Amino acid sequence: MFRNSYQSGLLSVLYSIGSKPLQLWAPHIEDGSVRRVMDEDIQSSVLELTGANVSTSYISCPADPSKALGIKHPFLVLVVKNLHQYFTFEVQVLDDKNVKRRFRASNYQSTTRLQPFICTMPMTLDDDWNQIQFNLADFVKRAYGTSYVETLRLQIHANCRLRRVYFADKLYPESELPADFKLFLPVQRTATLASGAGHPVADPAQMGGGAAVDEAWDADQSPMPQEP
Repeated sequence: MFRNSYQSGLLSVLYSIGSKPLQLWAPHIEDGSVRRVMDEDIQSSVLELTGANVSTSYISCPADPSKALGIKHPFLVLVVKNLHQYFTFEVQVLDDKNVKRRFRASNYQSTTRLQPFICTMPMTLDDDWNQIQFNLADFVKRAYGTSYVETLRLQIHANCRLRRVYFADKLYPESELPADFKLFLPVQRTATLASGAGHPVADPAQMGGGAAVDEAWDADQSPMPQEP
């Protein structure tokens, strides 16, 4: 989609306030919903993604499964609200060995597991709004010893609220971000953003040797935990 396009410093793939926030995405919803709601904390419209089973309620980008994003930027940033329910997202990348690798971060997993084509890792979120910053180039290098080339696909699963999802050529300080990339909270709240929160807690340098992903995780339609 973007491989032959000019990619500026910030490349947005989802913005909840836009007229068509899911224009690039395909919803896959069973026993759940994806809808635009008013968030009481930031007093603005956001996308809410919910589902009884995280494996069957998600949005994927690009919408056409035969296409690839082709985004070169190495940083993936998600502005997401913690709903205190199961939540996971997955990104598929291409490395310089022409191998497709998948990284899946979840708030219900306690250990990092590595296989040749997929790495799953735990993720911690602060209360309320978080900025998840994912250094794709670093994770590819430290997990597989290869170099990041581009992002192919992205899936975001229930349960969360989304403000924006974008890629960046570097991590920008809050002062350098355009106004519509910032998360403005009401005056009575002390922080404008839960900066630093939402990072995957795994250290790729500790991934080696031995830990294996369960077979169920390695299938494209792999089951994930179901909400109690």
